[in-house]
Amino acid sequence: MERDSLFWNASIEELQKGYTYQSSSDEYICLFCNRRFEDGVIYPTENLLLEAKKAIVYHIKETHRSTFDYLLGMDKKYTGLSELQKELLQYFKKGLSDKEIVKETSGGSTSTIRNHRFKLKEKEKQARIFLTIMSLIQEEEAPTIRQDEFISIHKGAKMVDDRYAITKEEKDKVLSTYFHKDGTLGTFPSKEKRKIIVLQHILGLFNGEKIYTEKEINEILKTIYSDFVTIRRYLIEYGFMERNKDGSEYWIKQ
Repeated sequence: MERDSLFWNASIEELQKGYTYQSSSDEYICLFCNRRFEDGVIYPTENLLLEAKKAIVYHIKETHRSTFDYLLGMDKKYTGLSELQKELLQYFKKGLSDKEIVKETSGGSTSTIRNHRFKLKEKEKQARIFLTIMSLIQEEEAPTIRQDEFISIHKGAKMVDDRYAITKEEKDKVLSTYFHKDGTLGTFPSKEKRKIIVLQHILGLFNGEKIYTEKEINEILKTIYSDFVTIRRYLIEYGFMERNKDGSEYWIKQ
């Protein structure tokens, strides 16, 4: 399963915990960075030796602060939340009253905060109804329709639009068209949707937990395509990877 598929296919309960358990490999997997902890293995921390399940909980806290912080920090295209709403949700989680929030924000009124609180509650109700409707649709869908499911959108996507309406069938067709049997890329596509499919496939060459130098990125990309500079540029441009300001470090965007 693709790295981001684990995140997008996770249940609400799994998203709340921040990890999923994969019985086929006996692993606890972080939904945010794909870090894996094998059941039965002991993982050392600064002061403790932890079993896999406790180790992933520790990892999420140390690396991502909390599931709440990670999810709230995601782009608006995924959360549907404005910056003001995100700020207010942080105060709500702390248990602050409307009056206390007014003091923290240095403006507005308790009635304004109360109105925002009401709107977010309504948003929650709508989300529950929508999830239920989609669940009922999935139960009734024919197997042939389910096979036409859309592929997962990577969480670093800069702008989600119809370019990302890609089915698994479309993906397989594009990959077989542009990649040779030896794994090398014949040509880099000009159409946007095909670019995304090819770039997402290329991302599988990299380790999500590693920081790469530009030279290391180039050496890996050279193995599949001669114009590695173009591929590297598009990996950044389309939000698959990030780099620091001087370009000395690259990493997969989580």
